[in-house]
Amino acid sequence: MTLAEILKDSEYKLTQFDPARIKVLEDKIIVKSNEKGNNPYFLCQIRNQEIKLTPEEVVRQLYVDKLLNDYKYPKKRMELEYNVHFGREVKRADIVIFDKDQATVPFIIVELKKPKLKDGKEQLKSYCNATGAPIGIWTNGDSISYYHRKDPNYFEDISSIPKANQKLSDILKERWTIDDLIKKDKLVTERKSLKDLILEMEDEVLANAGVDVFEELFKLIFTKLYDEMESGRNKSRHLEFRNYGDTETELKNKLQGLFDKAKQKWEGVFNDDAKIMLTPSHLSICVSSLQDVKLFNSNLDVVDEAFEYLINKSSKGEKGQYFTPRYVIDMAVKMLNPKENETMIDTAAGSCGFPVHTIFHVWEQIIQEEGLDKSHLFTLENKPARCIDYVQEKVFAIDFDEKAVRVGRTLNLIAGDGQTNVLHLNTLDWERWDEKTEDHDWQDVYFEGWKKLRRLRKDNNSNQDFQFDVLMANPPFAGDIKESRILAKYELGKKENGKYQNKVGRDILFIERNLDFLKPGGRMAIVLPQGRFNNSSDKRIREFIAERCRILAVVGLHGNVFKPHTGTKTSVLFVQKWDDKLCPKVDDYPIFFATMQEPSKDNSGDKIFLKNSAGTYKLDDHGHLIVKHDLFNHDGLTQDGIAEAFIEFAKKEGLSFF
Repeated sequence: MTLAEILKDSEYKLTQFDPARIKVLEDKIIVKSNEKGNNPYFLCQIRNQEIKLTPEEVVRQLYVDKLLNDYKYPKKRMELEYNVHFGREVKRADIVIFDKDQATVPFIIVELKKPKLKDGKEQLKSYCNATGAPIGIWTNGDSISYYHRKDPNYFEDISSIPKANQKLSDILKERWTIDDLIKKDKLVTERKSLKDLILEMEDEVLANAGVDVFEELFKLIFTKLYDEMESGRNKSRHLEFRNYGDTETELKNKLQGLFDKAKQKWEGVFNDDAKIMLTPSHLSICVSSLQDVKLFNSNLDVVDEAFEYLINKSSKGEKGQYFTPRYVIDMAVKMLNPKENETMIDTAAGSCGFPVHTIFHVWEQIIQEEGLDKSHLFTLENKPARCIDYVQEKVFAIDFDEKAVRVGRTLNLIAGDGQTNVLHLNTLDWERWDEKTEDHDWQDVYFEGWKKLRRLRKDNNSNQDFQFDVLMANPPFAGDIKESRILAKYELGKKENGKYQNKVGRDILFIERNLDFLKPGGRMAIVLPQGRFNNSSDKRIREFIAERCRILAVVGLHGNVFKPHTGTKTSVLFVQKWDDKLCPKVDDYPIFFATMQEPSKDNSGDKIFLKNSAGTYKLDDHGHLIVKHDLFNHDGLTQDGIAEAFIEFAKKEGLSFF
């Protein structure tokens, strides 16, 4: 009988444990039979008696094994099912380790009964408070958390627990370099996401901190990205975004100094006089939650998921503007295949997923040509000049939501080494851009990018038509445009009879506006509600597109892709503008159609991850989970998908960009 079989339908897992140690325990299982079937038992090393192996007991026995063998705690310092008194009520803590010098005083308490972190942490806190234990651990065998109880209200994350011969201060004062962070990254070792940590911080301190949660967490993520980058470029530097046993006031002063340096390096995201507003004790908890997380990684998913949650929380969803999952973006980028000499724009950029992944795509080509190692792409080491030039000269983004622009700017500023062309403008209302661009406060932040965007106008005196090679966007679906002043500028603002409509869906105007941005032969990917492709009332829109472009492909996305924000069924439309040279006009031509079969998320909007045949999660080169989808081949670790099939089609059709 295997441990995986015992855990099969439970919320407990084995991912925290070494396969070799799992095998040792399995070899010692004693099977006892009765009329109800076979039951697994195990001789407990601490209680010295045979115990029935329930899912919770499996995780407990493996964790006891870890405490004995990895942390070297002697059996005599351990007790299982330790009685904790709450007035007249008595509860039992799963595992207790006693203090080295005071044999009856609990030092570490381990909680396994509640397999969900929120419940488990509450239980653990109550045990630590009742016994005075300074350290608590919660695990369900998959995720794990280590806490230091500073006082009854505040439990801070710590990166590990001390070994039997160490003190807690040894753990807290240990200096970390970037290599330590890569090796001990909490997202990999503790199996958590940045979003999980933010939810935990909200429960713990942020909900009642009296601050703008988005702003304060944005400041911390911004500061931490800067700290990681500095250490990435100087491997011996010690990370500063850490609590090395500083007092709370010392820590706050240190972080404010680091934040000020980050603001200097990446201008135009925060005001010069912006300060961290969290109290020293709240800040200390947030730093301890974030300090063991490596934010820089190959695909930005880590930072992105956190920003998506924060921006949605602070209003974004109301506008029907949702972040495009990174696997959908990667598919679109692979299919449009942008090149180093081509300009690219996203006209509804959100947090800049399309621009950033376009940057990765082109960087890979450059890095290959320069004969360099394709390590973590979105990384810390200095890039070849060609990479930086590409970001600074060729990649553009526009969005009308200022919070989203600041997030997108941050990611692009890092990629462009302190320069970016992410602009705060209303794409659809181009007539009023001059009011924005002449405003001095706006110019202070966006003028450099605006100067470069202006050079790409078709006509020096108009902001209507541009000369971009590639455009990718996921425009907001929700809300109609009703202003007659704006509608009068658009062909699609009219009815069949030439009269103007009272209101038009925002995404419809985006189709026309986006085509204005493209030069002849330019190509576009746009996410649209499925209805635009098959509603009879939208026939005119389809004719409008077909007149101006070759329809390259339509990819139907699964209904769960944009959950939990919306269940709207969407498709990605790929087109290329007619051009005598790059895309000569023909009346009849084949179109590539495909539909995503793998849902990639469950009905509640949580990602579904790929598993091996053994039932454990498959990881990529950076130790990250891989979303289960069929849009493209993930670094040779998954099957070819829709993107690869399209590339084959594009080559056969002789499309200009392959």
